Formats: sequence, C-alpha cells, structure tokens
Amino acid sequence: MVYDEIARNRTKSFWLIVLFSIFVIWACYYIGIASGIGGGPGIFLGFFISLIMSLLSYYSGSSLLLTSVGAREADPNQYPELVHVVEEMKLSSGLPMPKVYVIPDPSPNAFATGRDPDHAVLAVNEGLLNLLNREELQGVIAHEMSHIKNRDILYATVVAVLLGMLILLSRFFTRFSLFGGGRRRSDDNGGGGWLFLVGIALAILAPILGQLIQMAISRQREYLADASGALISRNPIGLANALRKIANVQIPSNTTNGAVAPLYFMKPINVRTLFSTHPPIEERISRLEQMGYVKG
Repeated sequence: MVYDEIARNRTKSFWLIVLFSIFVIWACYYIGIASGIGGGPGIFLGFFISLIMSLLSYYSGSSLLLTSVGAREADPNQYPELVHVVEEMKLSSGLPMPKVYVIPDPSPNAFATGRDPDHAVLAVNEGLLNLLNREELQGVIAHEMSHIKNRDILYATVVAVLLGMLILLSRFFTRFSLFGGGRRRSDDNGGGGWLFLVGIALAILAPILGQLIQMAISRQREYLADASGALISRNPIGLANALRKIANVQIPSNTTNGAVAPLYFMKPINVRTLFSTHPPIEERISRLEQMGYVKG
C-alpha cells in the first residue's frame, strides 16, 4: 500500500508539472498575440517560464516555501527538545535526519517538505512547541516523518510552488492588462482588449485550478500519515491528543499563505479554500483512538 502511494505521488508530480506547463504556455500564447509580439514568441516565453518554475519547484521548492513563511533553522541549544524528538522519530522510522526549522508563528502547526527523504525538511511553528507536551509533539513529528517516508512531500512541494506561481501570474497579467503594455496598442489592433480578457481568465481560472490541484493531495494521505505516524511513535493516543489540543486553540497564522496551507499538519484557521484538503479532525481522532484500543 505504501509503495503504491509512493508510485502514485511520483506520477502525480509528473502530470502536475505537465498540466502547469500547458496552462502557462496557453496563457503566454494569447498574451503574445494581445501585446503584438506574436503567438510564437509567446509560446517560447511560456515554455521558458514553465521550465524554470518546474525546475525550481523540484530542486529548490522547499527553500522557496521556507522563505515564504519566514522559517529559520532550529538551533539545538535553543530548541533541544524539538531536535531530540526529531532524532527519536528519525531512528524509529529508519529515515535520514531531516533539517529542522522553526517558524515564528503563534499558530500551532507543522509541515514537511523536500523532494525525497535525503533532502527533507521539517518545519514547526513556535505555537506548536508552546502548546504540546513531549508525547504529543512526538505524535506530530511522527506524522510528518510519515509524509517524508511515504514520499508525499515531493508532490505537496511541487503543488505549493506551482500554485503560488499561478497566483502570481494571474495577478501580474491582470494588472498588466489594466495598467500596462496592451493599452498602448489597443487603438491599432485591439490588443488591450484581448490582453484584458486573458488577464481576467487567468484571474478566474488560476485559483480554481489551484484548488482542484490541491484536492488531489487527497484526504487519504492524511489518514495514512496518521496511521504510519502512530506506528512510528508507538503511541496513537499521543497523536490523537495533539489533534484535539490544536483543534481547540483558535490562533490564526501570521506567516502562512494559500499555497503552503495544504502542507500543514492541520489546515490554518485563517486560510479559506473552495474545497477541504484535510479530513475532519473528529474522524482522525476516532481512527487513532481505535488504534490505541486495539493496541491496549
């Protein structure tokens, strides 16, 4: 089952990059026509943008995401318990030691990113460290280590980076169509009107496409990570208690954004999406408690 999930994540990552490239090339083709440079140069520009962003999402995606939330590498002297817990879960899972980062955010949350277990990063909000005891922290870290072990992090990282790029492109083209280049040519060939229409289409389609892509990070992967994390920590009740505690603390995040939100252990309360990318908390807790009863 886990190996099937790993294979699916790799396949989905490939097709996501293909879909993103087609969308960008299509947009740049019409931008080229509307601005007067021609469809051919527009296609070349779109291919260049999609190639650069695809490479960035694969090789530097984790760095981009960490920078976007203001994460800094954890100092073992300042966060000894966090580093020790990650080391414990690393040994229990049989994975390489991930880099550990801390996010200056009061909202209790965490996420894992990177392209594979050898290049994995685990980021934890300060709010999580302040809220949970050691047993509960072990559960959350084990859950995130499961995402690393199951290779969820590659697809999730690519999704986050490319979704962020789609949002930026939609904003850029919309503003450019309203205030920029196409307007100067509108009297001659109607380019401003076309550019405006393409910008509006991007503004509408990009968020919807992004939300549909995020839904592909299925709820099932969270259930799988909960179950795998409970096995790694050998304590499903610790993870269930962590979920319950976090769900009862309504502290909005001051660092996250819509692109990074699906990566988190729990959906940030101040990030709104058209579709839910996380399963219900009550169902996650119930499944973990059933594992605890079976164990007992």
